Amino acid sequence: MKKLTDILKDIEIVKSTGSLDIEIIDVQFDSRKVCPGTVFFAVNGTQTDGHKYILQAIKSGAVAIVYQDEQEELTEGITYIQAANSAKALGMAASNFYMRPSEKMKLVGVTGTNGKTTIATLLYQMFKNLGYKVGLLSTIENYIHEEKIGATHTTPDPVQLNKLLNDMVDAGVDYCFMEVSSHAIHQDRIEGLDFAGGIFTNITHDHLDYHKTFSEYINVKKAFFDSLKSTAFALVNADDKNGAVMVQNTNAVIKKYSVSRMADFKAKILEPHFEGTLIQLDGKELWIQLIGLFNVYNVLAVYGAAIMLGVSEDEALQEISKLFTVNGRFQPMRSKEGKTAIVDYAHTPDALLNVLQTIKQIKADNQKVITVVGAGGNRDKEKRPEMAKIAADYSDTVILTSDNPRNENPDDIIADMQKGVKGVNHVLSITNRKEAIKTAVYLATDNDVVLVAGKGHETYQEIKGERHHFDDKEVLTEFLNNK
Repeated sequence: MKKLTDILKDIEIVKSTGSLDIEIIDVQFDSRKVCPGTVFFAVNGTQTDGHKYILQAIKSGAVAIVYQDEQEELTEGITYIQAANSAKALGMAASNFYMRPSEKMKLVGVTGTNGKTTIATLLYQMFKNLGYKVGLLSTIENYIHEEKIGATHTTPDPVQLNKLLNDMVDAGVDYCFMEVSSHAIHQDRIEGLDFAGGIFTNITHDHLDYHKTFSEYINVKKAFFDSLKSTAFALVNADDKNGAVMVQNTNAVIKKYSVSRMADFKAKILEPHFEGTLIQLDGKELWIQLIGLFNVYNVLAVYGAAIMLGVSEDEALQEISKLFTVNGRFQPMRSKEGKTAIVDYAHTPDALLNVLQTIKQIKADNQKVITVVGAGGNRDKEKRPEMAKIAADYSDTVILTSDNPRNENPDDIIADMQKGVKGVNHVLSITNRKEAIKTAVYLATDNDVVLVAGKGHETYQEIKGERHHFDDKEVLTEFLNNK
């Protein structure tokens, strides 16, 4: 239970009506979760306007309402607070309600188009191995040290997020590593959080169904670094042209990592293999269990962040050699005949290109590449033909198939992808994803490489609003072992 005045600390208030000296037992923005003694925040969301549910929240027991849009009628006995921005107010209020949990640990945010999950998870692995109590907030799963908690969004809503951080504080967590999505930044879900550091991976074509323009997408990512305090660090990929843009206006300590130019943390590939990679990291040779140039960038980010958080160079290098592939991220599988199958989450043109270029660099000249790829429904349509073309350019055979069609017809999505491969004769279309994977395995001769891209760690297909069990790794295992 908290005083409303304490919950409203540091929130820009336009005006208020009623007493602020009241006890609050919960903070909510979902009217369905309101109980007696709640302060309800009316937020203009992407799907609905929270202002429509103010009366419902009051009927459920809300004693105070924080709103943004002017209200014509006020209910007697209820405290009303007009905030300049109710979404920002919600983030700050959630942090205040849970006693600012992010200030009681080292919280590091990872943002960018690709690599967020891998970097956050590898940092979680490393610091747990170093003996710390660690938290993880990621697309795949959340952890409060050893306790696994399901993840529904890349970045949770502000109330859930601060509750998770508070639970971490109660569990004695020292460090928390979290993915920070562009949606979360834009929707002020991270408002009120105190970050010890931020990591920028890269910016490529993605989420333009939401952000509308590439410029807006970049500026949203940049806003995260603009918000960092002077005692935090900003670690950016110097090989991405937008790395410098990210830190133009930051107050944080700027550090850079790179494979191809001068930087604070440098690495290069010495020998690539499907079992791992021999690299040189800051002048020292190191075998890592991760595969591909994109993973060398991920390792650089992990190494740089560890150094910035006080880990010694020798200790960081030793721990990096122990790190293993994140579920569904360039995850290799082998058949007894010698076929190599790779499951990867690549669902953007750049990510798919990185994976296929990595396969090309490692494979022998006589190994063919067969790629199974689709595109998600109700998402950016512009990347569909581009992804198909990339697959065709780097594969001997491509099978276009269904991914998560959501509310679209999967055949329409495939038709969009086919626009990028007109006249290409080594492209097939098989709508049923299981049949597509089966065909790829059966087309592959011994020693060939099958890439199944797009879903990675996911264990479902989303069709017409329902999730049906589907795991690329399970399907591959069945056909790799049964042929």
